[in-house]
Amino acid sequence: MNTKSIGTPVSRIDGIAKVTGKATYSTDFPVKNLAYAVLFKSTVAAGTIRDIDTAAAEKAPGVLAVITHKNAPKLNVNGGLRGGALLQSPEIEFHGQHIGLVVAETFEQARYAARLVTTTYDKKDAKVDFEKLMGQAQMPKDKDKADAKRGDAKAALRQAAIKVEAVYETPIEHHHPLEPHATIADWNGDRVTLYNSSQIVNGAQSAAAATLNLKPDQVRIVSPFIGGGFGSKGGQWANLVLAAVAAKQVNRPVKLALTRQQMVNSVGLRQHNVQKVSLAATPDGKLTALAHETTTHSAINNEFIEPCGDCSKILYDVPNSLISYRVVPMNLILPTYTRGPGKSTGSFALESAMDELAYALKMDPIELRLKNEPERDPSNGKPWSSRTVVQCLREGAKAFGWDKRKAEPRQNQQGNYLIGYGVACGTYPAHQRPTSAIVKLKRAGNDVLATVELAAADLGTGTYTILTQTAADALGIPIQHVKVLIGDSNLPPAAGAVGSVGASSYANAVNEACQKITSELVLRSGKQFFAPPTAMQLMLAEKITEYQTRVDTKPMEEAEQYSAHSFNANFAEVAVNASTGMVRVTRFLAVTGAGTILNPKTARSQIIGGNIWGIGMALTEESVTDPRWGNFVTRSFADYHVPANLDIGDLDAIFIREDDQRANKMGVKGIGEVGIVGVAAAVANAVFNATGKRVRELPITPDKLL
Repeated sequence: MNTKSIGTPVSRIDGIAKVTGKATYSTDFPVKNLAYAVLFKSTVAAGTIRDIDTAAAEKAPGVLAVITHKNAPKLNVNGGLRGGALLQSPEIEFHGQHIGLVVAETFEQARYAARLVTTTYDKKDAKVDFEKLMGQAQMPKDKDKADAKRGDAKAALRQAAIKVEAVYETPIEHHHPLEPHATIADWNGDRVTLYNSSQIVNGAQSAAAATLNLKPDQVRIVSPFIGGGFGSKGGQWANLVLAAVAAKQVNRPVKLALTRQQMVNSVGLRQHNVQKVSLAATPDGKLTALAHETTTHSAINNEFIEPCGDCSKILYDVPNSLISYRVVPMNLILPTYTRGPGKSTGSFALESAMDELAYALKMDPIELRLKNEPERDPSNGKPWSSRTVVQCLREGAKAFGWDKRKAEPRQNQQGNYLIGYGVACGTYPAHQRPTSAIVKLKRAGNDVLATVELAAADLGTGTYTILTQTAADALGIPIQHVKVLIGDSNLPPAAGAVGSVGASSYANAVNEACQKITSELVLRSGKQFFAPPTAMQLMLAEKITEYQTRVDTKPMEEAEQYSAHSFNANFAEVAVNASTGMVRVTRFLAVTGAGTILNPKTARSQIIGGNIWGIGMALTEESVTDPRWGNFVTRSFADYHVPANLDIGDLDAIFIREDDQRANKMGVKGIGEVGIVGVAAAVANAVFNATGKRVRELPITPDKLL
């Protein structure tokens, strides 16, 4: 029997449950006697609530409670939830801040009653126009965002033979997962169960408990399936705890589900970044200086800055470097992690600038990158655990047909379409986080059944599947005899599905637990074996009915000696309509080095998903605020444009074979983030090659090309 499945394209274990509607997402649990809550929000961006009149709402049919800052329980605002808005104060810090919620017998009754609430404000001047406020940008409070200098970049730029200096802008974007944020809260005495989409199950448990002034074991998070999150469901937001507050107030379970429109000012965003990138090089293309200076915004009383300069720290060998950040406090909701945080936005600026430099040098963009390949991590001097940029570029160039690219723009026209090719690189760090796992074995006749338990999360990326494959191989058991239980804080604690740490943390923990249970069964048998037996063979031979073990894994200490990253090269072909300026990505190829690929089918899906979002970032996605009021005018998929099937051409993904056991024992690296990094730059570079117009402000819309 060949049970080896790691590295094979196994279809999703949970696929049938999802397509038949049996998968239970956050609002699908059959909780009895359910009431419904609806939030109402501020209509000013700054000021103080003078009064909230809830009388009409309280008298409306079916209404059980109206909760505002006047009657909300005292919560711990420093409990770990993001974005505030916990109904603890009359102060307003951004348009759309939660100011109350109505609980009723039905959703429709709650929604109707919420419209009956009237609020008066003492308004203050709001800081909502980023362009006007940029001159007030200040040093970040976060010490990790202090200026990072190597050599003297400014002096090298002044003395440069050839240099490129340009400003690149990426707009506010929203995560907009298919499943909006939603929670069912169900109290049992002083304990509460929260059915909630959580990328970090134990993180949500800790934050909810601390905010509610409870102990962690008094809060249970149940999150077996997540309908997308992209970072917005990593740190939890006020709606999680407000559902629990409402349920306690009415003494029955409550469902609180955000509408699509409410999502834009309830659960964070990717901030507007203005990035000045300066590159200097010798005439033969050797980089001598790189400066990446980011100006961005954060909340008025809280700070988050995505690290746009991270790729610039490590992608190229350059002796003089400056990475800096400046931030403007604004009356907008706190920004947060968004897929490929900092790396996706920062790579647009860096890789566009590299393309501009290559054009100025009359040099092939791939050759420029190869010429500046670093032997070690330039940011810290550590050796690479592995680095595949060269292979990604060379293999991608062959597979894509890069040799057909014409160096000068506007030289390739097919009918009324201008054709262009673009390339860009990307990277994302590879980490393993502490994770625990339990493996349980049970003999059933001539079969052995395995159950794997850990509080992991599945964003829809294939966690159930890759852990089933990992356990099956390590135990010598067919995959159909392995059951994986995740998404519950009652299970052993695990890392989150964030920052591309999920697969490496979960798989290594499960593999180690399976190795441990096999070793324990060998010791229990009291025998010596010529060939190492599998756990399945031992259970059957020793007639053991049931057995289980647990591991608590940590990253290898020696991993800290190396710089571990996933790398990619992105190749885009665009067709730009010469009459309308409409851009279509006709072909896209991503070549990725990401260590051991546990399942090429789910991995390809991850990469392509990232590529599609990167194409949306390049061409369509933009959240727009009204500078008069600070509210978002893009509030639904009718006006916030994510790519649909007809917007995407042919996509392909190639993985570089890589065995990197310096990063972790299984050599698994993350791919959820790296798939978006460099994509927007590849598209923008292709647009320049097609049209001769360099667009430095995303998204690339027709008005910027005509």
